[in-house]
Amino acid sequence: MVKLKTIFICSKCDAQFPKWLGQCSQCGSWGTLAEETEKVSDRKRGPGVSAGEVLNFQDVHGQEFPRIKTGLGELDRVLGGGVVRGSVILLGGEPGIGKSTLVLQLASKLANQSILYISGEESAEQIKMRLDRLKIPPTNLKFLGETDIEVICATIEKIKPSLAIIDSIQTVWFSNLPSEAGNINQIKACTAKLMETAKKNSVPTVIIGHVTKEGFVAGPKTLEHLVDTVLYLEGDQFHNFRLLRAVKNRFGATNEIGVFDMREGGLIEIKNPSEIFLASRDKELPGIVVGAIMEGTRAFLVEVQALVAQTHFGYPQRRSIGFDNNRLQLMTAILSRRCGISLGNYDVHINIAGGIGVEQTGGCGGRGTKYCCKIPTPSTVDPDFYYDFGCSLAMSCEDRYTPEETDPRKKAVTQPNMIDTYCNL
Repeated sequence: MVKLKTIFICSKCDAQFPKWLGQCSQCGSWGTLAEETEKVSDRKRGPGVSAGEVLNFQDVHGQEFPRIKTGLGELDRVLGGGVVRGSVILLGGEPGIGKSTLVLQLASKLANQSILYISGEESAEQIKMRLDRLKIPPTNLKFLGETDIEVICATIEKIKPSLAIIDSIQTVWFSNLPSEAGNINQIKACTAKLMETAKKNSVPTVIIGHVTKEGFVAGPKTLEHLVDTVLYLEGDQFHNFRLLRAVKNRFGATNEIGVFDMREGGLIEIKNPSEIFLASRDKELPGIVVGAIMEGTRAFLVEVQALVAQTHFGYPQRRSIGFDNNRLQLMTAILSRRCGISLGNYDVHINIAGGIGVEQTGGCGGRGTKYCCKIPTPSTVDPDFYYDFGCSLAMSCEDRYTPEETDPRKKAVTQPNMIDTYCNL
């Protein structure tokens, strides 16, 4: 016998509660609990259930997953070499960041294969208009305007395309559930159905998801646990750069990034981000240092700008753009206490040029930060301070180096197209 049970689920962390609360006790979010109804069966498992088959890993032979090269080198880098057949990829990003543009360019690179584009938000005419703007020929690109997940899965099983694109998961609904599209249970059920269809028919599927104001994919956190790969397309509204970041990848490394430049004709791959980020750099200005950061297995150079000015407030300001403000507070304290640089009456501002964010501790610290805060004149600058190899600043004001991270950063500077840029360092 099946009974109905009322529960309250947090839309941010997917925690469940027997009664409504104003604040989720698991993630601390306010006003995120929504009422849901689930079916509970009181049927008990009988004593005659047979045991499952157990395998010995010594008898299991590993195999490489066949991959489809997308033709976009930056995307292949993030995915670990290409799209794995039967995998489900979740692509998230803010509205207008370029998610649909990226998947359409992916479809254009796979022109010799069958592509099925499923949209519940836009019509075929709107998609065709975007294709014309991007100058992408609609070769082997089929369109399905549907939101019923059962119809979508049946179409995928019938056509068996080389790649299926769902735009977006928040518009798809399952008729067996009473809730509306975009609901937590709807998103989970539809994603599970797509996973089953993709694995059964070996059809790689790309799911586009909306993001919340906090920057996470809208829906329960379990949505990211269901899929094989989670990609985020990030960017700044004041810059044309777009960063494609992998936060989960069952078939490759995580934390890899791909760099694109958003233009009128679509997303253009940036093979050497260091050259782009430092294109307009003036070496003669004080308060500027080049730092080498690591993103996954990739090292590239960014420009760190610092400004120290006398404060006009009772409490000095510490502001940063693209850099952890708490770490800036720690660094100024170390410089004041260990290096004798009095910053108690000065405001300190740090900016990472190009709109990129630096999260790692050894990205733009050490000698580079010491140089920036001293603000010397160009004639008195030590040449070693122009470049930060990625050392981490210890509490004792020592420069700590990690060989496995320092060596790739040094290699990024010695690239042939970087020699002319830094020949005087």
